[in-house]
Amino acid sequence: MFDFSVIVLRGASASSVAMTLDILSTAAACAKKVGCAVPQWRIYSTRKLVRLSNGVSVGATPLPKKLSHDGSVWIIPGLDLQTVAEVTTRFDEPDAKRAINALQEHVRAGGEVAASCSAVFLLRAAGLLDHRRVTTTWWFAGLLQQMAPTCTVDGDRLLVVDKNIVTGGAAFAQIDVMLYLLRTRFNPTLAEAVSRNLLIDGRGSQAQFIVPAALANGNELVGKLVSLYEARLRNPPSIERLATELCMSSRTLSRHVKVATGRSTSALLQHVRISRARMLLEAGNLTIEQIAEEIGYGDTTALRRLMRKLTGSTPRQFRPSVLPK
Repeated sequence: MFDFSVIVLRGASASSVAMTLDILSTAAACAKKVGCAVPQWRIYSTRKLVRLSNGVSVGATPLPKKLSHDGSVWIIPGLDLQTVAEVTTRFDEPDAKRAINALQEHVRAGGEVAASCSAVFLLRAAGLLDHRRVTTTWWFAGLLQQMAPTCTVDGDRLLVVDKNIVTGGAAFAQIDVMLYLLRTRFNPTLAEAVSRNLLIDGRGSQAQFIVPAALANGNELVGKLVSLYEARLRNPPSIERLATELCMSSRTLSRHVKVATGRSTSALLQHVRISRARMLLEAGNLTIEQIAEEIGYGDTTALRRLMRKLTGSTPRQFRPSVLPK
């Protein structure tokens, strides 16, 4: 009886696979101490030795031609995909197609699936994201929204759970996925013990890491919008004014931004402001009052409120003297 089946494809992120196995191993070591069953897992792939990123390899059990539904949660660690071209072509390869067929069979039998980072695109290729709410690595959120228009992509979140589909954000969100699975599959005490042993801090958002320009995924219009707004942050233009300068209505602009980034125009522009504020805070040369002025706020209250909303942190926490060592 296995609780988890870790599905590893060629080129998977070595760190994501390692995090998965380290957390499971730590959970197994802690289980008896906290009074719960010891987690059992296996590694599946299309071959016995799988080459991961950075020259690392891991042994695996080949996916059987006929799967028997055993109730295990299928976990797909993040893939080392860096470009749009890689994301759009990787899942046409034979090993990915084999994994896709197995995933479809597993879900049809009522199985649960968890994936993080660019591995969420494997779920899309398997047709598992229709009408779901999901997340993925933030710089591919807009691309996923374009490729899976019937799902809702929340690129700000580190973890999104929609019934039997669990998705995580950028690579290290695999940690959040695994802790969630331990909490729900076993109990919160085990997840807390693992978190303490590995010194994992609680996190809930990847918004603070988002660089607005990267969200465009090469979209020329969104790139121009970000540049226009960044150039005038001290006296920021309205969305209507920006749309006029781009020779379209604000509604048309909103539609283009939504397709390219998966978010509203106002949400994108908020991230432009926060990105500039973070840069100035980390530089440490200006007071918080001066930084608020630099991004178009008359006082610091609005800046603090926006940073708390989007990053879960205060401006002071981004100062070099208080950044984590």
